[in-house]
Amino acid sequence: MRHAAVEKFCLSLPGATLSVQWGEERIYKVGGKMFAMQGPKTRKPHTLFFKAGETSFYILTQLRHIIPAPYLARAHWVYLERLDALNTKELKAYLERAHAQVAMGLSKKKRAALGISKRPEF
Repeated sequence: MRHAAVEKFCLSLPGATLSVQWGEERIYKVGGKMFAMQGPKTRKPHTLFFKAGETSFYILTQLRHIIPAPYLARAHWVYLERLDALNTKELKAYLERAHAQVAMGLSKKKRAALGISKRPEF
C-alpha cells in the first residue's frame, strides 16, 4: 500500500479526521483520539504506527519490519518500519480494527454524532 492510499483509507473510516502534528506527522483520529500515525511522505521508507489489540500486538511484533511503537508500546501500538511489512488486505483490516478500538472507547453520544452506531464485528 502506498502512502497516499493509507491516508485515503484511514480517512474513509467513519468519523476519521487528519491532523498534521509534530512537524509533518500525519495523525488519523476518531473523536479526537489517535488510531494511526503516518510519517511524512518525504521520509523514505514510509512508516506507520497504529493501535493494536493485545493479541495482535504480540503477533505483529513477531513479524519482520514491525516493532513495538516507541513511547506507545505500553498501549499496544505497533510501528511498521515500511508499509509493505503487511499486504494491503491485512493492513486495511488492522487499520479498521485500530479505528474501531479507539471509537469504542468514545461515549455512546459521541459515537452516534460521528455515525458510528454499533460495535464492529471482526
